[in-house]
This record gives sequence, C-alpha cells and structure tokens, in this order.
Amino acid sequence: MSDFLKATEVIRSGGVILYPTDTIWGLGCDPSNSEAVKKVMVIKQRDESKSFILLVDSVPMLERFVPEFPEICYDLIDTAIDPLTIIYPTSQGLSSLVTGQDGSIGIRVTQDPFCKKLIQTLRRPILSTSANISGKPFPTDIESVDENIVRQIDFTLNNPNFKSSETPSKIIKIGKNGEIELIRR
Repeated sequence: MSDFLKATEVIRSGGVILYPTDTIWGLGCDPSNSEAVKKVMVIKQRDESKSFILLVDSVPMLERFVPEFPEICYDLIDTAIDPLTIIYPTSQGLSSLVTGQDGSIGIRVTQDPFCKKLIQTLRRPILSTSANISGKPFPTDIESVDENIVRQIDFTLNNPNFKSSETPSKIIKIGKNGEIELIRR
C-alpha cells in the first residue's frame, strides 16, 4: 500500500497524520470528523475556541464548503505567489470545531503537488495545523517536531523533497461585502 493510501485510510478512520504541508510540518485529519478534530486539539494542547485551517486542492472543492464568497476571492487565489489562507465568512459541511465562533473558516487552495496528491487521494479537504504544542515554535523540519506529538499521531507521511518556507501561510479575512483584513503576514 502506498504511503498516500495509508495516510488517507488513517484519516478516514478518524486518525491524525503528521505531514509536510505546503509551508511547514503539520497535523492533519478529516475536518468533518469532530472526534478527530478533538484529538488534534489534545495533541496540540490547543484551546477549543481557536479555529483551524483547511487545505483543498482546487476552487471547486473550496466551493463545496464555502457556499458564498465575494468575487475578489477568485483573483486572490489565482494571483497569490506565496501560500495564502483566506478566512471566509461562512462554511458548510464541516465540524463546528474547525470553524470560528462566528461560523467563518480559513481555507487555503494549495499549489503544492505533494499536498494536492494527498487531498486528491482523500477526495476531501484536510484539516491542517502546525505540528507544534500551542504557543511553541512552528516545526520547519521533522526533527523539530516535539516527541510528545510524534507519540500521539497515527501515521507520518514524509516527503523527501520537502523544503520548509520557514513560516506559515499568510492569512487574510474576507468580509461578506468583500472587505479584506490582514490577519498574518
């Protein structure tokens, strides 16, 4: 069985994987499975009030989970040079544990071939959060992932060609009328 198939089997069964995202090392699970999301929260020692980021492989996949958003989002996605996470005002079909308290959701359309293959094999978005204990530095290589995290995950999907960006994605928030707020540079 390929590593991608094993990773998707783990995710579909409610497990959590450790994998290199399109920016840094991350934890991933099925964002529609509340028990898997809770497991990620426990692993990261993360406050339940914080929302998560999802990765999708395409705009059509994004549109399945974000029912409406301003037209400017298409331009932002198409012209982004660096990984860009957009927080949309509403979402559907996801665990309430991944959304903000206001129902918003942060989603990034990944351009990374490795992440795209994982998502396409899974055929659904993947929850993506940095593989660190909340408040600790982001792991830019597998060696910097805390041992407590490694012991609690269900599978590691490695990419020998991974090159960390040293920083997580940029984050912007889109209002219902198209207003843009910079959240993280």
